[in-house]
Amino acid sequence: MSNTEREVHDAARRAKDAAADLAPMTRADKDQALLAVADALVAEAASIVAANAEDLDRARADGRPESYLDRLALTEERVSSIADAVRDIAELPDPVGEVVYGSSLPNGLELRQIRVPMGVIGIIYEGRPNVTADAAVLCLKSGNAALLRGSSSAHSSNTRIVEVIRGALDKSGVPVDAVQLVPGSGRGSAQALMRARGLVDLLIPRGGADLIQTVVRESTVPVIETGAGNCHVYIDEHADLDKAVAIAVNAKAQRVSVCNSAETLLVHDGIADRFLPRFLREITDLGVTVHGDDRVLAYDDRAVPATEDDWATEYLSMDLAVKVVGDMDEAMAHIRAYSTGHTEAIVTDSQSAARRFSSRVDSAAVMVNASTRFTDGGEFGFGAEIGISTQKLHARGPMGLREMTSTKYIVTGDGQVR
Repeated sequence: MSNTEREVHDAARRAKDAAADLAPMTRADKDQALLAVADALVAEAASIVAANAEDLDRARADGRPESYLDRLALTEERVSSIADAVRDIAELPDPVGEVVYGSSLPNGLELRQIRVPMGVIGIIYEGRPNVTADAAVLCLKSGNAALLRGSSSAHSSNTRIVEVIRGALDKSGVPVDAVQLVPGSGRGSAQALMRARGLVDLLIPRGGADLIQTVVRESTVPVIETGAGNCHVYIDEHADLDKAVAIAVNAKAQRVSVCNSAETLLVHDGIADRFLPRFLREITDLGVTVHGDDRVLAYDDRAVPATEDDWATEYLSMDLAVKVVGDMDEAMAHIRAYSTGHTEAIVTDSQSAARRFSSRVDSAAVMVNASTRFTDGGEFGFGAEIGISTQKLHARGPMGLREMTSTKYIVTGDGQVR
């Protein structure tokens, strides 16, 4: 065993001990600790932003694009928003102990299925340091210990945020090892976390497709995939023109660097002549580069030809692939071929079209006459999220508190034997 692996496993053992102490804590005690964390984040916002500036300087020196810098950047306002999200989580019901199912068996045994923490959850994530706080407090509220493995690009930010959180936990009487950064910054530390089976109960990767697939391939710890977001918006022939333009523009341009922004727009041939000139003018004026098929190129000479790769790309940038389709069947076939299973949207005034699209499109979220940008734990009322699960086992869609728990059965008898 290498020194890195030994350090990671030691941290996991400490997390396991902390999880055992955290699991039976009352909601009141956990909420008090979360509120202390929120207050500490606000009080230390200046030091967190200063640490973040170190990360941003390194990222700029490395020539990182603006979309990357946006995901990485923290301001005092953003830190305040993170603290608000912590307070929102404190107000949510505690899922631990919730009775999922209960019955009395014919032999007199009382059977209850209740929600319980997972135990130790490892999170491997890229770039965005707000994930450090989101993941830590979601784990705490759901009774889990968190092992956080952020990217080296956000090391200074993540280190300071975890220091602030641990300081608040210490004052609140919560085991400080319930929140830890995984030791080391190289690939070896991530591999050690992925292979800590028996010490880590669940691993959640959050980031780009390459990171997620690497974790899925190499981990011996059970993994929940939080998928990349190649999200689609389909403009049906029965769409209201004003709604269609507003939704399509918002889905792409409101914030391009996030997984629920739209990357491909599909437009029914029957509405293309009315929709595309207006939409292309608005979206291009906002600075978005349109990668279009031949029909789209004919409407705006600022568009560039789309390639096969464009249909499968999660841009996370000011780029959008646009295609004219003959009907909904062609749109749904395109989505089946290229979607990552995150979020798809239809804009239509036809109830039958909306029902057909919703029932046949197989993604974690399907929006009807609404922007893809709403696929978000906060927007769904879950508080901060750990990620958007695109798999079908255990959790799918925004992963809030309930998705951070498992269940166990409590069977109470009065001397029964089998």
